Amino acid sequence: MSVRTKLALSYAGFLMFAGALIIAVVWVFLLRYTPDEAVFVPDLITYGPVTYVPGRSDLWRAFAPKAAAALGVLLVLGLAGGWILAGRMLAPLTHITAATLTAMKGTLSHRIRLEGRRDEFRELADRFDAMLEQLEKHVEEQQRFAANASHELRTPLAISQTLLEVARNDPALDPVQLIDRLHAVNARAIDLTQALLLLSRADRNSFARETVDLSLLMDEATEILLPLAEKRRITIHASGEVASTTGSRALLQQLTTNLLHNAIVHNLPEDGAVWVTTKAHPNSVELIIENSGEQLSSPLISTLTEPFQRGTERIRTDSAGVGLGLAIVKSITQAHEGTLTIAGRPHGGLRISVELPDATPTGAAASVRHLRSGAPQPAFDRS
Repeated sequence: MSVRTKLALSYAGFLMFAGALIIAVVWVFLLRYTPDEAVFVPDLITYGPVTYVPGRSDLWRAFAPKAAAALGVLLVLGLAGGWILAGRMLAPLTHITAATLTAMKGTLSHRIRLEGRRDEFRELADRFDAMLEQLEKHVEEQQRFAANASHELRTPLAISQTLLEVARNDPALDPVQLIDRLHAVNARAIDLTQALLLLSRADRNSFARETVDLSLLMDEATEILLPLAEKRRITIHASGEVASTTGSRALLQQLTTNLLHNAIVHNLPEDGAVWVTTKAHPNSVELIIENSGEQLSSPLISTLTEPFQRGTERIRTDSAGVGLGLAIVKSITQAHEGTLTIAGRPHGGLRISVELPDATPTGAAASVRHLRSGAPQPAFDRS
């Protein structure tokens, strides 16, 4: 039985119940003023003809057929009116059902756009349109990511195949040189695969949570990437407060490493600078990384968090990465219920801010650090 039929029967049943209740009240009211038996009442004043007063049996014979006819009319009106009203009330569900069937066929661009007053059906249709929009964007991102990932993974395989074909056709080729090239290509393929797995892990939110200090993670990342900064003659200035949050230590360590690595690689050819700051707010902690570099347009900056997007048309080197650094940062930030903000600096370079929920009720004492790459001084100078 359809919902429309159920509603029509419900309307008709309620109308029948209300009609029967009214008839019962009228019947009780008439019984109060009706004698048990019919009587003749003489006119004692004018001595005219006597008046016939019917009894209850006469009243029943006159009242019952009309009451039954009235209930029959109410039943017909209830069914017909209930069917029409139910159809009008359920009309929005028809549009929603049609949109659902269209989405099931793979067309996610269709929208209901239900018109009329804002009621429960309108709210349901608007929520459904919003869900379709988010689902369409997600599918497009997944398709674009799959295409880019396939392209990136195909590149090292194609290079390996080319090297092996050259070695087969050239017996005089130095095997040591071939092994070194294959090793470099294989290492890049491994790095890309690990980055893809890390990105998938962050998107699934499948990790244990613990209290993590972002300032300590940044210290570790700075110590790891110090040789790269020295090689590129990049100065790293680090200062800030203890910034404790709750999350996966491994993922947050990857986040800080990716951000610092990105700031070092995307910098001036030499004599560049990176500024790292951690802040503790009342309800959140913030990690800010700024770097010098060339100026980037706003449309380009908005695409930097997409997989395999790079800010410059640079030649890939051993430290160029696989194009997933900021995409991983974005996924890890979202998995930790944080906010990632990327903006260009007035004189070139980027300012990247990651704000995460605070794990402690109050901030701790400030810890100031300064590091000059290429100088024989401690990596962390706390004061």
